[in-house]
Amino acid sequence: MVVDTTIAGITVGDAHPVRIMGVINLSGESFYKGSVTEPGNVVTTAEQMVAEGADFIDVGARSTWPLADKITKEEERRRLIPALEQLIGNVDVPISVDTQCAGLARDTLEMGAHIINDVSGLGADPGMAGVVHEYGCPVVVMASDGVPGDVIGMDAVMHSLDKVIRNAEDTGIAPEKIIIDPAIGKWVPGKVPKYDFETIDQLERLKVFGKPVLAAISRKSFIGEVLNKPSAERLIGSIAATAIAVYKGAHIIRTHDVADTDDAIRVAETIKGRNITAVKQDYSIEALDITSAEDATGYFNRIGTTGTGGRVMKDKTVLRVLKINNVNTTQSLVIKQEALSHGCDAALPRDAISHETDSLDFILMGTELQLKRLAAKLECQAGDLPLIAGLVRSALQRFKDTTYRYG
Repeated sequence: MVVDTTIAGITVGDAHPVRIMGVINLSGESFYKGSVTEPGNVVTTAEQMVAEGADFIDVGARSTWPLADKITKEEERRRLIPALEQLIGNVDVPISVDTQCAGLARDTLEMGAHIINDVSGLGADPGMAGVVHEYGCPVVVMASDGVPGDVIGMDAVMHSLDKVIRNAEDTGIAPEKIIIDPAIGKWVPGKVPKYDFETIDQLERLKVFGKPVLAAISRKSFIGEVLNKPSAERLIGSIAATAIAVYKGAHIIRTHDVADTDDAIRVAETIKGRNITAVKQDYSIEALDITSAEDATGYFNRIGTTGTGGRVMKDKTVLRVLKINNVNTTQSLVIKQEALSHGCDAALPRDAISHETDSLDFILMGTELQLKRLAAKLECQAGDLPLIAGLVRSALQRFKDTTYRYG
């Protein structure tokens, strides 16, 4: 789904440059002490970020780090309001406010803030969605169920964001005002690094929602797990992860390190290239990048396909190509014949036809549905064909096995 929208006067989407959201952190409890901005340095810090390439400034006064000491709403307000009084009207980019409190969000929007960034996905305060709707402002909603970021695994991220978006739109928030955040980071104890690796690697799955994607990666703990370094020494790791996120489809990058991140973004988005589309007169075509059959139902739903139809067709949307090694000629010819009968195909070497080799490799290709049906048929055959069928099934399952791929 093509993303093309305007957020507080800034164009965001697939055909626009990746935007940078610089972080003004007013919380001394944060995991990265080097990111904390002193009250007297708020404008100077923001101006430097803008000069370095920031398109938005995000201001927050409450740390969402699970190990941080908790503060009251009054303390959050005491830190946030004076900082916004300094920033609004003195910095020439839209201001985003990172808060889960509806009353505070209302007051900041009255002051002139432009965007609300709610890491609870509008779930922490029942009044937040109403405030966003009332002011018609853009809103960043993070994948969350019970508490911020508690979704574990990319499938859970997808399910959560689907629910969060529907709830927001049902409240009256305009679809084009919603920005989605896949909750990268150790928000809850069970969120071990492999789930962040999976999320970044599969970020293109979020395209099904047709919303701008914000990735907040900067110096987070999964980078420290890989490098065995504290937050102050994770810049290069953050840049590496950011480049991949941009390549996978992020539209906005939230960061503490604007200048270095900007360099990484510009290179990554250039290598990524343009989405495949074709337009003539009133007709247009866009290529859909479906890597998980579960996501296909979202695309089907958005064009009005029935639920039953979507469930029937989803396994037809993902093509897999498998190289099978060290089979004999007879096995390869049987698999080729059965593959053709199930709508898929197999590429065999010349020698397989003439039976001039005892062992060969071949390439099997088909949709997930076709390959599953082929495996079921091979399980009923003689010799080692059931074993090969089991390997086909295992390979298909491992595309979805987070521990196998990222653990």
